[in-house]
Amino acid sequence: MVHIHFIAIGGAAMHNLALAVASKAGYKVTGSDDEIFDPALTHLRDAGLLPEEMGWHPEKITSDIDAIILGMHAREDNPELVRARELGLKIYSFPEYLYEQTKDKIRIVVGGSHGKTTTTSMILYVLQRLGIEADYMVGAQIEGFERMVRLSDTAKYAVFEGDEYLTSPLDLRSKFLWYHPHVAILTGIAWDHINVFPTFDKYVDTFRQFVDSFEPNGSFIYYQGDENLRKIAENARKDITCIPYEAYSGDVEMQVFGKHNMQNLQAAMLACHCIGVAPDDFYREISTFTGASNRLEKICETESCVAYKDFAHSPSKLKATVNAVRERYPKKKLVAAMELHTFSSLMADFLPQYKDCMAEADIAYVYFNPKVIEHKRLTPITAEDVRKAFGTSNVEVFTDSEALQAQLRETIRKNLPVAEQGIALLMMSSGTFDGIDVPAFAKQLLGANK
Repeated sequence: MVHIHFIAIGGAAMHNLALAVASKAGYKVTGSDDEIFDPALTHLRDAGLLPEEMGWHPEKITSDIDAIILGMHAREDNPELVRARELGLKIYSFPEYLYEQTKDKIRIVVGGSHGKTTTTSMILYVLQRLGIEADYMVGAQIEGFERMVRLSDTAKYAVFEGDEYLTSPLDLRSKFLWYHPHVAILTGIAWDHINVFPTFDKYVDTFRQFVDSFEPNGSFIYYQGDENLRKIAENARKDITCIPYEAYSGDVEMQVFGKHNMQNLQAAMLACHCIGVAPDDFYREISTFTGASNRLEKICETESCVAYKDFAHSPSKLKATVNAVRERYPKKKLVAAMELHTFSSLMADFLPQYKDCMAEADIAYVYFNPKVIEHKRLTPITAEDVRKAFGTSNVEVFTDSEALQAQLRETIRKNLPVAEQGIALLMMSSGTFDGIDVPAFAKQLLGANK
């Protein structure tokens, strides 16, 4: 029996990896965390993997543990990590362990500042529909897939969403540098994670390193509308095949929409083609793909109104999502609300990156919680700072979730009777707007429960 212990098991990716490892014959999984929330809490409890008590318990780190998997939520001085190092146990980061488990497989990795989850989901969806077995790691739940991570002894392929964020408290390199792909996609480069990459040049450089990390004779699929990706392709190793792409413009009707999704779709097709999938087969199967969870996900619809939620939080993602809904519903009144929630988005120096990001909305609301800024130990920002940074007159800023909800109710109440083609509501956050059940709230606003 191989005993694997997860330090910080409650993370979205970490708990899914724990579930995947526990499902393999001959493996025992234990874990710890100082706080675990749903859906991880329910998933772990149902699998019998929920820690008996919250907190760190170094006395449970013993020499009979075969390996530790360390999550980003843990700090370098974590008591369990300190004990594991004292005992000389093998310690893996999340991406390092994924590579270790798939090093003999053909690896497809999807990276870039935006569209990673959707593009990875498209590849997996088509492979599943065609009966092609693959291991995977993806950042959202996909319809028809039990969990977000799969590891097996039988799959020939592994498909990973490649994150440029830090690997672990002990390894400050980007996660995707561990994966050494045979086939890789980069969807675009738009500055993010300013706390890790303080300049745009440093951010671009990690993508250069990623391309340098490819297996020999790898394939590099990149969006040719991105100047920085073009430069990386021009300077790539001679053994790497560089494949540019633009947006899909064929005549197969798709369920997903928006220019960025058509770009994602074309990139996914090229990746599948690299492992032998015919383009016609790809387009036929992808035509029924409705999207990944929280990625431009339709949450309710009435006769005249529609509501979507999206994970968008960085400037490039935010702008692409707002523009996609505007293109889809050009005559509806577009009411968009977003939450500044991530480390970068709440930094005063980064705020100017949001200029004009919500310009296509008729009414735009931006929310942030000053207590989150305090918790992250960042320089305080004001509502006026945020309003000026977004730079368009349609933007109103809130620092109180209840006030935002009240304003949205009033906005819908006033506009619903007079919006000739109805309302499109778009709620965007990597958080919850401090406790809003977004689908239920949207249904209430638009009268979808009646």
